[in-house]
Amino acid sequence: MLQMGPFSGAAPPATPASMAPAQAPPPLRRVSPAGPHRARVYRSARLNTFSANGRRRTAIMAGGGDRKGNPTAENSPIAGGCSDSGYDEQIGFRFRQVMDGPPKIPERNFAGTPYVPVYVMLPLGVINMEGEVVDPEGLMKQLKILKSVNVDGVMIDCWWGIVEAHAPQEYNWNGYKQLFQMVRELKLKLQVVMSFHECGGNVGDDVYIPLPHWVTEIGRSNPDIYFTDREGRRNQDCLSWGIDKERVLRGRTAVEVYFDYMRSFRVEFNEFFEDGIIAEIEVGLGPCGELRYPSYPAKYGWRYPGIGEFQCYDQYLIKSLRKAAEARGHSSWARGPDNAGSYNSRPHETGFFRDGGDYDSYYGRFFLGWCSRVLVDHADRVLSLANFAFEGISIAAKISGIHWWYKTASHAAELAAGFYNPCNRDGYAPIAAMLKKHDAALNFTCVELRTLDQHEDFPEALADPEGLVWQVLNAAWDVCIPVASENALPCYDRDGYNKILENAKPLNDPDGRHLSAFTYLRLSSVLLERDNFLEFERFVKRMHGEAVLDLHL
Repeated sequence: MLQMGPFSGAAPPATPASMAPAQAPPPLRRVSPAGPHRARVYRSARLNTFSANGRRRTAIMAGGGDRKGNPTAENSPIAGGCSDSGYDEQIGFRFRQVMDGPPKIPERNFAGTPYVPVYVMLPLGVINMEGEVVDPEGLMKQLKILKSVNVDGVMIDCWWGIVEAHAPQEYNWNGYKQLFQMVRELKLKLQVVMSFHECGGNVGDDVYIPLPHWVTEIGRSNPDIYFTDREGRRNQDCLSWGIDKERVLRGRTAVEVYFDYMRSFRVEFNEFFEDGIIAEIEVGLGPCGELRYPSYPAKYGWRYPGIGEFQCYDQYLIKSLRKAAEARGHSSWARGPDNAGSYNSRPHETGFFRDGGDYDSYYGRFFLGWCSRVLVDHADRVLSLANFAFEGISIAAKISGIHWWYKTASHAAELAAGFYNPCNRDGYAPIAAMLKKHDAALNFTCVELRTLDQHEDFPEALADPEGLVWQVLNAAWDVCIPVASENALPCYDRDGYNKILENAKPLNDPDGRHLSAFTYLRLSSVLLERDNFLEFERFVKRMHGEAVLDLHL
């Protein structure tokens, strides 16, 4: 039975608009390819959600775009970078609630199915730039509410830009120690993210956590430490993989810096490892903590469903490309493609990504293969050291769900992000094999998205999130590594939860495969509203294999 805690006895609000908190919920950590709502953005649309009693609420949404119906930065279907604006007050939608009766879509009965642990991400700004817990009393109340519905634990980002902010190897873990102690008091588990990327600076971000000050000082005199696009624009979300083995960070390589940080964490939090509070370490491997190139930065004007751009033009990656081209016997290939379009191009508009384009030429295969190897090699190096630092502890890596243009031959958006996954090649199998080498789990996003919804909202994107999820899950399961997942968008409705459950526990799988864990993105005042939280409690029970009474069969 749900313990209602601080909102006990509160009546359900009359309309979703009245349910809005005084301020928008914390931003999300990553790009959300389908935007802050799964409903249409540029035209009126119906958004079906389900209240705790199983009745469907239809919200009529109006607005979005400028007066001509074109998307604007404020209501773009993508919120860039590490966050998603994710709420109607920031988008400008108007809601009207209509009671339509019980939903007609039948639900699977997950009673007796395998137990899948459920974690909840904590807000991005739970630790401030001074390394202090923000509002510890309020946070403890929220953690107790999560505990009341048997959530298994929480996920927390340990930000490099906070902990090692001012000088090399001077670490401030104080706020995290206080936070971890709060979690331990409630007997919750911890998933901890080694976050070596910047947070903020994109649409919807209300938290800004830069890279360490001493690193950005180096970047002022040597901007090639950052990923760089064809126009020479530097992306400061994270460090270029080209400096993994270059001693440009005050005598250390980037990989050595990451290792020293992880080793310091392991020593400082030994007691939490020893008593089993820390269940898993997720190692940040790129922008937004994901293993990918920063190919679609909103700060440089990218909007969904643009294909993005290659980010291999810093001097260190160009040197690597030149070496690979010379080894291949074609020194003229030491360049990026000159016909790959720009951030917001469509595949058919480019000579490189169009059907029959240069992506499948001898040069194209060489270049894309090199991009992919650099990506895999970076993860291989960092995870090898992570295993050394966290010996005996489960580690994981996050892969982003780039599902737009998946139904084209080239899979252009995936190629630009470093996933060599055109229609005639499995680009995720080499990544899964590398993770297997390190006994690392694969954490994947967008398990709540339905392909049909994407076709209704953005038919021009030729997206297929369900096809992508199935490909990635099977690539991991084929090599017998654990697969965890999280939602890409804010999710409060039964339809979204049911889709997560379907992916978490595939129907009639002959091998009984299922997700090793699911992490809900993210804790906010909106999640804790009465109707939303009742729906979330129901979801947790079903993930745990428990029976629910209001099942619609």
